[in-house]
Amino acid sequence: MVEAGDYDFGEIAERSGVPVLVDFWAVWFGPCRMVSPVLDQLAHERAGQIKLVKVDVDHSPQLSARFAIQAVPMLLVILDGKIVARLAGVAPAPVLRSWLEGALTK
Repeated sequence: MVEAGDYDFGEIAERSGVPVLVDFWAVWFGPCRMVSPVLDQLAHERAGQIKLVKVDVDHSPQLSARFAIQAVPMLLVILDGKIVARLAGVAPAPVLRSWLEGALTK
């Protein structure tokens, strides 16, 4: 898991050599804290195959505007610098796992 913000997101996420799962979140918002352990588990299961990048929306207003983040948690999958999947809100682990697998096969 890596944190990124307005000034280092491009280097950390968009130019990554592996697919990136981006979690736009807010530390104070309960649903974000609920989904975090599931994302950590997914990243652990796919260690070396994906990179989990967390973006705190309160500290990254430019990224939040750029990606039109209007609700958190907001998950993105980035492959080769392009967004291939987007999911808003909290979902159970099996749904998140299936969504991620589907995004990675695009």
